[in-house]
Amino acid sequence: MTIVRPVKHSDLEQLYNLAKQAGHGLTTLPADRDRLEDKIIASIEAFSKNVDKAYNEYYLFVLEDSETGDVIGTSALDAAVGMQQPFYTYKVGTVVHSSPTLDVHNPREVLMLGNDYTGATELCTLFLSPDHRKGNNGKLLSKSRFLFIAQNMERFSDMVIAELRGYSDENGRSPFWDAIGGHFFTMSFSEADKISGMGNNQFIAELMPKYPIYISLLPHEAQNIIGKVHPDTKPALKLLKADGFRFHGYVDIFDAGPTIECDTDTIATITKSSLHQINIGSSYDPNKQKCKLYLIANTHCMDYRASTAYFPKHLDEDIHVTQQLADILHISTGDEVIVSPLF
Repeated sequence: MTIVRPVKHSDLEQLYNLAKQAGHGLTTLPADRDRLEDKIIASIEAFSKNVDKAYNEYYLFVLEDSETGDVIGTSALDAAVGMQQPFYTYKVGTVVHSSPTLDVHNPREVLMLGNDYTGATELCTLFLSPDHRKGNNGKLLSKSRFLFIAQNMERFSDMVIAELRGYSDENGRSPFWDAIGGHFFTMSFSEADKISGMGNNQFIAELMPKYPIYISLLPHEAQNIIGKVHPDTKPALKLLKADGFRFHGYVDIFDAGPTIECDTDTIATITKSSLHQINIGSSYDPNKQKCKLYLIANTHCMDYRASTAYFPKHLDEDIHVTQQLADILHISTGDEVIVSPLF
């Protein structure tokens, strides 16, 4: 059985090993022990503080194999991006070149640098060890964050975004970076990505071109990947689309990966969630009863825990869970849990 919980200081070494597996492009999970330790400290502080409005809190979760204690994945929530360091994106827009005299009307797509998502909550740092990309691990790791948001709406923005990893090859080369960023930064894509991941975005404001960039003037290889995700990110994109996230023309300034968004109160996992009291008993049998798989989480903050379990399609006010699941979730008979169908 696997469980999602907040990161602990003792997870540092396993988190570092995960970061080394992640490779290029996942800037929020740097293979740097000092940076990871800073993230752990920031996360523990965020979970423990009283919050009535989102600011710059960072909540880092890990996916743990409950039998071995191994950390096999990670995900996070950035409560409000751009509050201390600017959060840059390119917006794909349109300009029209028109001459009635010549009877010419030419719309052209352009990239415009901006900070339109300032204050939005960001889903970030999603990575699952390749050896454990099976069953429902990916869904649990990603969607369990929504159950945490559902119980702590005051801690987050009314919009949630996800900046998805764009295309880069096995050597870390990004055609989009080569077409734009490489001309202004005089460094490789991986170097710029690493610096940005360390939270230092001032160099972007200093060096990035401020004027609209005509997409048609870029090499075809770069044009073709604007708004496209890295092959490894396609499952994450599919999951988020199922929850209601959509692309509205915003892309990453380094690799042109899409930024997708959804109003917090319309995220499907949140709207379909419900609270129930639990009793300790035997598990439901999906072979004998009309059951389906649900996400289930306790209602704690600092000791938040989430997993999956089978429950009837039509839930009663009270539901029962096994002693094993209760122990994993740190709950007892009479406690309240939040559940949502795992789709």
